[in-house]
Amino acid sequence: MLARLSDGELRLMLIVWEREPLGSGQLVKYCAEQLGWKKSTTYTVIKHLEKKQVLQNENACITSLVSQEEVQRQESRLVLKQRFGGSLPSFLTAFLDRTKLTQEEAEQLKALIDRYKES
Repeated sequence: MLARLSDGELRLMLIVWEREPLGSGQLVKYCAEQLGWKKSTTYTVIKHLEKKQVLQNENACITSLVSQEEVQRQESRLVLKQRFGGSLPSFLTAFLDRTKLTQEEAEQLKALIDRYKES
């Protein structure tokens, strides 16, 4: 199982996923511009992510070892389990409360349900 990412780690990974592969110096620059981080902060977070086996820094070239989709899948399952007792209907009820779906959104959700429904 993938180790949970902190908010800062996730923010750095969003930059990596969008631009990889990229040099560590480039990543420092992007983190300074977009996150307001110092060089030392960026390298500290890189080291944490290497230990978690989420990214690698090989010859000053940063690449991800885990996809953005994999992290999103794990995070969404964790929220569902911790906040809604694992109940997808409870989550959707809370998420959609006082919200109207467009016809297109409703059709997209129906198509998703049909695709993942047990036969």
